[in-house]
Amino acid sequence: MSQNKVDDLQAFLAVARERSFTKAAARLGITASALSHTIRTLEERLGVRLLARTTRNVASTDAGEKLMLAIAPLFEQIAAEVEALGALRDKPRGTIRVTCTDDHIELLLRPMLAGFLRDYPDISLELVVDYGFTNVVEQRFDAGIRLGEAISKDMIAVRIGPDWRLAVVGSPAFFARHGAPATPHALTEFACVNIRHRPAGAIYAWEFEKDGHAFAVKAEGQLVFNSIMHVLNAALDGIGLAYVPEPLLAPYLADGRLVEILADWCPTFQGYHLYYPNRHQATPAFSAFVEALRYRA
Repeated sequence: MSQNKVDDLQAFLAVARERSFTKAAARLGITASALSHTIRTLEERLGVRLLARTTRNVASTDAGEKLMLAIAPLFEQIAAEVEALGALRDKPRGTIRVTCTDDHIELLLRPMLAGFLRDYPDISLELVVDYGFTNVVEQRFDAGIRLGEAISKDMIAVRIGPDWRLAVVGSPAFFARHGAPATPHALTEFACVNIRHRPAGAIYAWEFEKDGHAFAVKAEGQLVFNSIMHVLNAALDGIGLAYVPEPLLAPYLADGRLVEILADWCPTFQGYHLYYPNRHQATPAFSAFVEALRYRA
């Protein structure tokens, strides 16, 4: 098969995965018009329509879906084998893409980044902050970070942190003005700072547990973020109560900038894990990254 035909198929895969000519063109480093011409040429050569286009959306046709399912694993295998050639080099090298949240970076990745990048100068890390529970296979990430209990069984999971709990906190000034709820159910009477993980998803309901009984409270407030770090900052600014992973709070609780309440009601969660597909090719670079993050109690 000629190189042009291979490039055309890769261009099709990019559009089919991104469902956008603009995004696919940016990934491929070409213009959207050039990409559109490439896809049109491919469709004419094959004699079938691969993509259904509207003014706003791009979706695979039945033929396009069939082609994508057939060739995507082949290109992934080729990429993995090429990357695996790094094992023949003296030092691990390559780019590792990880989807995570900003608190994952702050708690788990930031402490190891300087040393890891110094020890492995030929490895590049791309950390993409996303609270939307991205599909690492579809979006072509090497790995993601989630709570152990939230990882599907068809993934390999490596623990990278201890168990932790959420904590309800507020500033001393907030409690001086408004008092404090005696139970989680009373949170509905107080200004709370919320988080929405997905743009089209529901606002996170605060989870609690007492005497084996688990329940959730729909906290109310004027402010919603999609980043836990901004939720924390809003609590520091006295805007409202926040529900934040306890490890992030240590310095603020220690110096009195935040005060914790309702501690007996706050559940403990299984620690964070790095997860990746079973078929992921364990390159030297990726193996080094996993070992650098692996939790050792």
